[in-house]
Parts: sequence; C-alpha cells; structure tokens
Amino acid sequence: MKFTRQSISDVILIEPKIYGDNRGFFFESFNSEEFENAVGFSPNFVQDNHSKSTKNILRGLHYQLDPMSQGKLVRVIKGKVYDVAVDLRSDSSTYGQWLGCTLSEENKKQLWIPEGFAHGFYTLSNTAEFVYKTTNYYSPEYERCILWNDKDLGINWGCYKAPKLSEKDLKGTTLKEAEVF
Repeated sequence: MKFTRQSISDVILIEPKIYGDNRGFFFESFNSEEFENAVGFSPNFVQDNHSKSTKNILRGLHYQLDPMSQGKLVRVIKGKVYDVAVDLRSDSSTYGQWLGCTLSEENKKQLWIPEGFAHGFYTLSNTAEFVYKTTNYYSPEYERCILWNDKDLGINWGCYKAPKLSEKDLKGTTLKEAEVF
C-alpha cells in the first residue's frame, strides 16, 4: 500500500497495490501494521458502517465531539463520490481548511480522516456504496453538522444543481457557529 499525506498532513490517502488477471482482482484493503506505521499510532477501530446513496446525494459535514470523536477510514466499494474532510481542531495551523478527493470502486483509494475533522461526501455516480471504519461508536448526542455550503469554507463539491440533503444536514451550522475541538 502507498500512504500519502495530504495538504492537511494528518489526513492520509491510501492506495492499494492491486493484483489483477482474467479472474478479477485481489488487494489488501487493510493491514494494521502498515496503517499504524503510516499514521504514527495504533487506532482502535470499533465500528464498521455501510451506506448506499443515489446520484446527487450529499451527506455531511458530520463529526462527533469529545469524548465520542471519531477517526474514520473511508472507501467506496461501488460507484464514485467526492469525499471531503474539514479540519476542526482549533489549535491546528490548518483549522478551517478542507481537502477533497475522488474515491471510487475503480481507484480503490481510501482516506484516513483522524479525530477532530468534519466529513462529508457527494455522490457522483448513479449509486454509490460507501464503507468506513470508525474509532468510536456512533453517538447522536455528540454528533454535530456543519453546512455543506458554508461560504467561509468555500468547498467546491462539483455540484451542478442543488444536492439532495437529509433534514439533519439542512439544519447544520456554519463553521463560525460550530462547536469544535
């Protein structure tokens, strides 16, 4: 696997080595030792999640406050999404900055998003199945949401029309109003 630190250095893009032939393909989707060496510590993944979305669905920007904050290791197993992470660590030199990348069943890339970040994705294909590991359990009382179109963040989602959002995502706050780390 190839681990590449992104413009926000604690976020890491993971590219697997894919072995393919006329039967199909094989790749290691997770290797604890390599992952720990890349991130510099030993995260304890406690929950796996799987969502399915149709085209033009935007989920996010979600995060959980301490003590239930979550690191996420995300990937797409069907379709394609534009994935975004926003640094919410108030003492970070990259606070309020975001980065985005395309994750798809074709490129098989994964993104490590550590605790202290908001996360969201926009579905680019007709359908997308998104799977991810988390370092803490889902906790609705600690969950928060930042508006996907917060002008201060200026995220370019690549949407050509207004995305479909959940009621929860419609009620998100701006970064200026958000509870952060």
